[in-house]
Amino acid sequence: MLAFAPQAPDHSDMKGAFHGTSSSNHTMPASIRAALGPTNTGKTHYALTRMMAHASGIIGFPLRLLARENYERLVKIKGERHVALITGEEKIVPPGARWFSCTVEAMPLDRKAEFIAIDEIQLASDPDRGHVFTDRLLHARGTVETLFLGAETIRPLLQRLVPGIEIDIRTRLSSLASTGHTKLSRLPPRSAIVAFSMSEVYALAEVIRRRRGGCAVIMGQLSPRTRNAQVELYQNRDVDYLVATDAIGMGLNMDVNHVALAQLSKFDGTVPRPLFPQEIAQIAGRAGRGMKDGTFGTTADCAPMSSALVEAVEQHRFDPIQRLYWRNHELDFTNPANLLKSLTRPPPLRGLTAGRVASDVTTLESLMLDPDVRDIARGKRATTLLWEVCQIPDFRKLGDDSHTRLCARLYSHLVKEGSIPANWMEGHIRGLAKTEGDIDTLMHRLTGVRVCSYVAARTEWSRHSAMWQERAHEVEDQLSDALHERLTARFVDRRATTLLRRLDSDGDRTLLSAVKPDGDVLVEGHSIGRIRGFTLETDVASGPERQMILRAGRKALIHEIPRRIRLLQDAPDTALKLDATTGHLFWDETPLGRLTAGTSLLRPAIQLFPAEFTDTVQKTHVETRLLTFMANLIQMDLKALYRAHALAEHEPGLRAILHRLMEDGGITETLPEDQALSPALRSKLRKHGVEVGRFSIFCPALFRARPLDLLGLLHALHRQTPHRPTAPGRVSLPWHEISGQFGWIRAGETGLRLDIAERCIAELHQLTLRRDHTAPPDLASRLGVKSDSLPSVLKGLGIAHQPAETHSSTHAGPPRPLMILHDRKTRASRRPRAAQHESAFRRPSSSRTDSPFAALAILREKVRP
Repeated sequence: MLAFAPQAPDHSDMKGAFHGTSSSNHTMPASIRAALGPTNTGKTHYALTRMMAHASGIIGFPLRLLARENYERLVKIKGERHVALITGEEKIVPPGARWFSCTVEAMPLDRKAEFIAIDEIQLASDPDRGHVFTDRLLHARGTVETLFLGAETIRPLLQRLVPGIEIDIRTRLSSLASTGHTKLSRLPPRSAIVAFSMSEVYALAEVIRRRRGGCAVIMGQLSPRTRNAQVELYQNRDVDYLVATDAIGMGLNMDVNHVALAQLSKFDGTVPRPLFPQEIAQIAGRAGRGMKDGTFGTTADCAPMSSALVEAVEQHRFDPIQRLYWRNHELDFTNPANLLKSLTRPPPLRGLTAGRVASDVTTLESLMLDPDVRDIARGKRATTLLWEVCQIPDFRKLGDDSHTRLCARLYSHLVKEGSIPANWMEGHIRGLAKTEGDIDTLMHRLTGVRVCSYVAARTEWSRHSAMWQERAHEVEDQLSDALHERLTARFVDRRATTLLRRLDSDGDRTLLSAVKPDGDVLVEGHSIGRIRGFTLETDVASGPERQMILRAGRKALIHEIPRRIRLLQDAPDTALKLDATTGHLFWDETPLGRLTAGTSLLRPAIQLFPAEFTDTVQKTHVETRLLTFMANLIQMDLKALYRAHALAEHEPGLRAILHRLMEDGGITETLPEDQALSPALRSKLRKHGVEVGRFSIFCPALFRARPLDLLGLLHALHRQTPHRPTAPGRVSLPWHEISGQFGWIRAGETGLRLDIAERCIAELHQLTLRRDHTAPPDLASRLGVKSDSLPSVLKGLGIAHQPAETHSSTHAGPPRPLMILHDRKTRASRRPRAAQHESAFRRPSSSRTDSPFAALAILREKVRP
């Protein structure tokens, strides 16, 4: 920021001083001087100092926001009564104003002033606005001193067009060096990233927000209030990065150490073109202020600069400007046709050329085709007014004829009524005074308010100009504040910025952190997420921002994680829970991990969910506690199996069976040698809860809901197959629904729960020991099937049967009861045939994925009569 030494108030006669009537002014010839050089040479500071040394002065800036910024600086030194601000949208002109801060277009050149200065005079080479700067170069003169500020590239043309001009070449106060191409993620703090379209600025700002916590955004379309708020956001170090258009190339004095260009070309209003070296230097020169050196380079998808371009920027050596754009200022207002003709007069001097057709000329040409306008645009006064209306800037740039229609309507009001109607001003301003909407909506409304401000600033166009200026200014401030809030909300993450800065500093170990009772984790006053169990849950799903938050969170949890591990180790088993459907393990309703295949069926392993452990020791403590819980749970829910297994210590003849039973998790297939067990051994097995059935040896107690669910999960994990729990209480289901699931056997297309099937088969065997017997009437309900499905189910189980009272398969009338056949020959042949297929009963290895009961189904088909 520029700083000026306060001066004593000048009490000389205001009128005389303003018109240059002092004797000293008559005796000294007026000087015309130029201060030329790159950025950071103190030119603007020098010009303001020179202006305040005179009794009166006018300085023109290229941007409205620069005029406003320097107006506020002058007010602090000279006071509000002596300083004026004139831009297209604002006019603050106290009666005693002596020093004027203006935009170049709005400079009141009909006023006499001792000092006149034009900033960025090299913009006379701009094809759109250059004619305005050229006009000031040729015709704006102070009575005592005239000063032009700009780049050295305009020096030859200044010497040619302004004979006798004194030129002061100023050198940069600090050096500027290239660092080549740098990735966005590696740009140093206090960097400005520059792009040349609004969409590109938004995209870059979003990347910086995700990777570096946030950035300020500066574009030429922003109002001065929004722009200043964004600058303050950066200057106050709320953010360390700035994303901007080339608007920062003029007059932006900020604490920027590095400028990174994301593009080396721009759309100049007509066609895309490469940036000129002097344009790159103008932008890159914003790096480093005062005696502090700066750096520049490229970033994002932009290729590195060529060595020749880098050298030109570092050495400030550029080709001189060859021509300036010019437009005639001596206009003929006799009628619109003559006005247009005078505007298109060719340049009178070598080095001057016609620029692009400006929007005011385009508007004039369009209005001349309007019959209503032609009828009233007669005479010098009406034509002059028409030209003034055509100069209303098209801030909105909608690309249609809306601006022309607006100008036509205003012109009609001014000619026919003598002023702009109050209801027009009121309606437009009120319609724009809405602060809801997104960034683009608010920026569009701001352009509309700028049009209203421009119209209101023409004091001769309305009867209450001051009131409408104030109203428009209030709405602009409201929209500007809302826009600043939207930009900040979208592109600034204050939490991430604070954490990143602290984590990258030397004192990152002193992060202030706490964990609230509800698990909310606070770091440096910001909530970064919630700790659930040993997992830090954040509101950021992925990306660099999540990594940064997790990094901060782990530092915050360095004492909390050990505390929670101790709580888990001391917690009773009742505080832990297994979800037998998913295999997830919970501690006080918080998931900690899930079961996976272990060394054996009854010894599963634990896979912990992602957690914030600092070392493997902490992880091992948690795994050990969960494994202990699972071992206790398995022994409690499968106590019938463990009680039966204890019998092996006292009965050597049962060790093989009980070992298989334990290894297979409570159900193992019946081998031929098992059928030879003595009645005494069978009785001991039954006494200890083990049944030797036709298909399997099993513990009936394991078919209760909890043990069956647990065993189903353990078998699925061990075989690495999907676990599909069945509805509690069901004893039969379609085979395709439970194929391969633990505890079920196949009977045709029906799956039966093993214990129910074995019990029914044993009862039928007892009924048919000596003769055929009618099937019990409740057999279908006990098997959980419909009566008409019973024959196919019995056939699937290998039980010989036929309708009662006849051996014919055809029978009219209601279905007859089934007769279970007593077939000695068939029975006598079953066991030898079963022995022939003994290999089908090999117990599955840990890598086998099929159910042992699939083998039983195969055997049943082999022995079926």
